[in-house]
Amino acid sequence: MRFGERTVIDRLGFTVVPGEFLCIVGASGCGKTTLLRILAGLTLPTEGEVRFEGQPITDTARERAIVFQDYGRALLPWRTVAGNIALALECCGVPTGEHAARTAELAATMGLGASIDRYPNQLSGGMQQRVQIARCLAQSPRLLLMDEPFGALDAITRQHLQDEVAGLAQSQGTTVVFITHDLEEAIYLGDRVIVLGSNPGRIVEEVSVDIPRPRDQLSTREHPEFLSLRHRLHGLLEGH
Repeated sequence: MRFGERTVIDRLGFTVVPGEFLCIVGASGCGKTTLLRILAGLTLPTEGEVRFEGQPITDTARERAIVFQDYGRALLPWRTVAGNIALALECCGVPTGEHAARTAELAATMGLGASIDRYPNQLSGGMQQRVQIARCLAQSPRLLLMDEPFGALDAITRQHLQDEVAGLAQSQGTTVVFITHDLEEAIYLGDRVIVLGSNPGRIVEEVSVDIPRPRDQLSTREHPEFLSLRHRLHGLLEGH
């Protein structure tokens, strides 16, 4: 991927297995967000191609949903929680009569049942991000793309949402590509972690995470394999 004469991503190729939770880490400016936009079909690569289930990605599609980092700007402030979730149903052509039940179900799944009639400015940051995730789930995507979705949240809220997303992905068999700069988050969530180098963005190494699921915020982070992977990933990033 080039912007003018600057190559942001160069010769970057990988495969994501259906049902996999793939995390991508790298320093700021290495092209992580650009890569996710390419996977979503929001941006087309300068050279090469990206395929989803064998077909080239040339545009956005309901099978691929993206959760943006800036949850505050991702929601429509004049719509309630229910209205923001229903936006996806409207775009997917779901009959209006089915909206209320489906919206209530998704709100309950994300712990928003008591706030379904509130507006974004009446919600905490964590709740706003839950609304955005619920809206993406309303598409029934097969691939969920997440761009540092918890980076602006406090530690406790971030951990709660990590567990919720990991549990939802596993229970629904959703494939997830998760961008983060947090090495511990990548290890905790991922089945595999791809480390990107910078200038231009490229794969430095792919690392498998062989830690049993379900994972626990305390015991998993004290697991010898977790600590070993953290040291390994830190060394890879420090070298690039």
